[in-house]
Amino acid sequence: MTEGLAHLSRMDICEQGPDVERAFSSDELSLGANQGTHADKVVRSLPNIDDAYQPRVQPPSTDKVVIAVEVCLKPRTTVRHDEIRQAVERMLDKRSLTYEEGPILFCQTDEPFLYEHVESITLSDEDGRASANGVLLFWQVTLQVHVYQLHEEGPSEELEGNDSIASFHEWTLPGREFHGLWESLIYDSSLKQHLLRYALSALLFSDRGVNSHLVAWNRVVLLHGPPGTGKTSLCKALAQKLSIQFSYRFPQAQLVEVNAHSLFSKWFSESGKLVTKLFQKIEDIVEDGTTLVFVLIDEAESLTAARQAALSGSEPSDSIRVVNALLTQLDRLKRWPNVVVLTTSNISAAIDLAFVDRADIKAYVGPPSLEARYEILRSCLKELQRVGIINQQKVEPYDSELLTFKILSLRMKERTEEARVLLSVDISRNLLAVAEACEGFSGRALRKLPFLAHASMGPLTDCDYSVFLAAMHEAIKRELSDRALM
Repeated sequence: MTEGLAHLSRMDICEQGPDVERAFSSDELSLGANQGTHADKVVRSLPNIDDAYQPRVQPPSTDKVVIAVEVCLKPRTTVRHDEIRQAVERMLDKRSLTYEEGPILFCQTDEPFLYEHVESITLSDEDGRASANGVLLFWQVTLQVHVYQLHEEGPSEELEGNDSIASFHEWTLPGREFHGLWESLIYDSSLKQHLLRYALSALLFSDRGVNSHLVAWNRVVLLHGPPGTGKTSLCKALAQKLSIQFSYRFPQAQLVEVNAHSLFSKWFSESGKLVTKLFQKIEDIVEDGTTLVFVLIDEAESLTAARQAALSGSEPSDSIRVVNALLTQLDRLKRWPNVVVLTTSNISAAIDLAFVDRADIKAYVGPPSLEARYEILRSCLKELQRVGIINQQKVEPYDSELLTFKILSLRMKERTEEARVLLSVDISRNLLAVAEACEGFSGRALRKLPFLAHASMGPLTDCDYSVFLAAMHEAIKRELSDRALM
């Protein structure tokens, strides 16, 4: 239980004190989490507590676990955010929750006001801490409710130069395009929490006016690793997450994705002008102190290659001036407290030291491990089951609930005959075999696998798990065979 909570696998928020702790033992909570039909939420009635009961003294707020409650409003609602916030807090006060990090379910009968105005409610652990016994009581928790509405419009772009290449794309955040992206990214380590903590600290230091000459930070993140591991998606998801959680400080947020290839023109001295014009546009946005701006430079190694080629004499000197101008402009952005620079690179060995020195965090994003591969495929199958492509009625004799990797690992350690019989027909065990066969696959390749498996089966509207998992095994064999021929 403790290990699971380190990754926020389950949490309880019990608002009525030690009597509740006695009423729900850890065994009962574990049983509910493992065998309930709703993996994301189990709601129980709380016992009556004497009216004269006085809760124990609360510890300092620094000892509390911060739980973010992100409330997404429906597109056309005009309700006030504080009304929604109060309604969500009342709903959580009434409940004892056992949940996995993700959505909170609510129905029209129990919460008609929220059902009318709210599209989704998502919970996440801000600082990754949890109590040792796996149960979080109300005095251990600080709830932070963030209410937001998604922008439906897509990206805008600005064309530069005679070749009409877009120098950047711009999104207004939080955007519909990135909704749910953070939750869909699965990593073995605490990479997402680490990046979120860093960004929160960097923006807090800037907002409080910490002297950067005494305490240095640049608000620059560098993610590097092989293609297909989700580096660009993680940057965009991080920008979306921060735009929601800092909406109380910055009511507007923008994501500017720089096209590094467009910064080099075939016309001499034209490239420097493109860089200057691009960053002037960014500074125009940043100058509005109420707007939080994220600058994303994807595939930063393209800049590195150009600078190295210029130094070797195979490229005109204009190229090195462009790269130097870009680095100078990035340094200029440090004076603004409301800007964060996110960069990615597919070739770790080719990253320029000038970029490395400017990055506060240099995180390697590698191929997913067995646990991550299993959880990625599990999320794919749950989505196909949700829309009916995998038929819930055709699950028998399989276990109808896909277990998490941690719960499956615990069950596989059981030595009873009954446990072995169950595992022999368990979809989770069969899915684990698929994940084991995907050694070396990137996250991008893993998420394509269910589609390729279904396409190989012909025009079926739905199928059962046994057929689909067999098709996934065949799709893996074809993919490995194709890779061997390349």
